[in-house]
Amino acid sequence: MNAFEIIGGKKLKGEIHPQGAKNEALQIISAVLLTEEKITVSNIPDIKDVNKLIELLGDLGVEVNRLSKDTYTFEAKNINLEFFKSATFKAKGGSLRGSIMIVGPLLARFGQAAIPKPGGDKIGRRRLDTHFLGFEKLGAKFVYDAKESFFNVDATNLKGAYILLDEASVTGTANIVMAAVLAKGITTIYNAACEPYLQQLCKMLNRMGAKITGIGSNLLTIEGVTKLGGTEHRMLPDMIEIGSFIGLAAMTESEITIKNVCYDELGVIPDVFRKLGINFERRGDDIYIPSQKHYIIDTFIDGSILTIADSPWPGFTPDLLSIVLVIATQAKGSILIHQKMFESRLFFVDKLIEMGAQIILCDPHRATVNGINKQYKLRGISMTSPDIRAGVSLLIAALSAEGTSTIYNIEQIERGYQDIDTRLRALGAQIKRVDANSPSH
Repeated sequence: MNAFEIIGGKKLKGEIHPQGAKNEALQIISAVLLTEEKITVSNIPDIKDVNKLIELLGDLGVEVNRLSKDTYTFEAKNINLEFFKSATFKAKGGSLRGSIMIVGPLLARFGQAAIPKPGGDKIGRRRLDTHFLGFEKLGAKFVYDAKESFFNVDATNLKGAYILLDEASVTGTANIVMAAVLAKGITTIYNAACEPYLQQLCKMLNRMGAKITGIGSNLLTIEGVTKLGGTEHRMLPDMIEIGSFIGLAAMTESEITIKNVCYDELGVIPDVFRKLGINFERRGDDIYIPSQKHYIIDTFIDGSILTIADSPWPGFTPDLLSIVLVIATQAKGSILIHQKMFESRLFFVDKLIEMGAQIILCDPHRATVNGINKQYKLRGISMTSPDIRAGVSLLIAALSAEGTSTIYNIEQIERGYQDIDTRLRALGAQIKRVDANSPSH
């Protein structure tokens, strides 16, 4: 078990490149199962969740070749459907939330799939009903084996259908789209998620020969085809990383340039950070953040306290709310953070309070932050990362704090952020990896 030891309070400086988008990667890499032809994917983040999924595809019989650190080719010619019955699949599939994403493509191409009950982040109940209800509308039959915690799915005769999703789930929409592209007839998905990552998936499927219209809206129409071919695809940069780095610059009074951000795909994210008083400018496709001593949170037009809440795209992504909360602790002004989409994602605030932040946790979904306007720095403490996004928020807090902080359970952070310590050191951060079990810790 590793931990990060961070000596905070240092100003950082330099350029940083965001990694490829984790949430896009899980969809795109699963989509290679839809064809036996070669697919080349670049800008793949080198992180645990993605590497585990690539390994799982290899176990299934996909021929995987790594051309460079971020580029792979995949050929799903010889898929071994017996692998689903193995203990290896049960162990690997169960530990990886992204494994649910292989179900849609396998149902579409082979008419069958199996899935262990998935794991992943501890951020409240994340239902898979949306996926399953969608597959059932297309004609799939589910059998749940309670003793083995295992779902077997039969989909020998998928037919297009009208599907009104019960929630605009990104992974649910992606999975149903992948199942529908090879189903007979026309599928209409209403209340579909429309995130840039989902748009990327649909555009890639169309290049492979699918017929999807309505991309970017919440109403997708898919005309089933009999076969898909190979293609090349480059992933978008990770918008959560981009937001995290904007927050890091503000908290540490650093001058940072975030390179190649695909700015036009960031939606409301830049506007939300501006509401927190953070100055930055777009330079081509880069974001330049100057060093700034103070930042003042906006109010609403009538002078009332600003509320920032998450909602499905094109609303503000829930993955950045914990970053906004951390930034607000050092701002001037007050803010209400409302985490609508997941319960228990705000429980890490007790660590920030221990560091000296002024936060009232109103209930599992809402926290009020009174910014201390950098009148004093947060204090370094020892803490544990509960999930990917809270882990990075605590890391940002530690980098801005006075003294030394230790963050345990960094495996959670590394599920979503590649080489984060190396990349931060390149900006001048004092962060090192230590053995969490050594006597000094």
